Amino acid sequence: MSELICVGAIGGAFGVKGEVRLKSFTAEAEAIADYAPLSTEDGSREFDVVVTRSIKNGLAARLSGVITKEDADALRGTQLFAPRDRLPELPEDEFYHTDLIGLEVRDTGGTVLGNVKSVQNNGADDLLEIHGPGLKNTVLLPFTRAAVPTVDLNGGRIIADPPDGLFD
Repeated sequence: MSELICVGAIGGAFGVKGEVRLKSFTAEAEAIADYAPLSTEDGSREFDVVVTRSIKNGLAARLSGVITKEDADALRGTQLFAPRDRLPELPEDEFYHTDLIGLEVRDTGGTVLGNVKSVQNNGADDLLEIHGPGLKNTVLLPFTRAAVPTVDLNGGRIIADPPDGLFD
């Protein structure tokens, strides 16, 4: 079976007729339906997806097998996955967030700074949340060409040139 990639999450019911609030993690929000059927992480449930409209902070959608408000509410917090081979190939300088999580981060001198815990978005740029030994708190490293000149997925590492004082 192909590796599963999280492409969205159910935020609960939208209205009283079985629609769900859907958070899409795809580059174009409504494209989430293009990767259906989507499944739960354990593969126990699978859903066809029909996006009905955009709503604040997400989409309203109909999922196969979800008929009532209670059905939709029972799925609140459920993450939805698509097989990686259904997702498009990315250009050389773009990455799926899931591929970055866990990578070792070193500075340009080779010193280990930590590992990528998550990828955050502040609306302008992505930020790599770095945690590791010697860090009291996680550090948010801007995921820009200047701060992260090299991403080596095959080698399992990122070379970073962080702004002065970020890792002090």
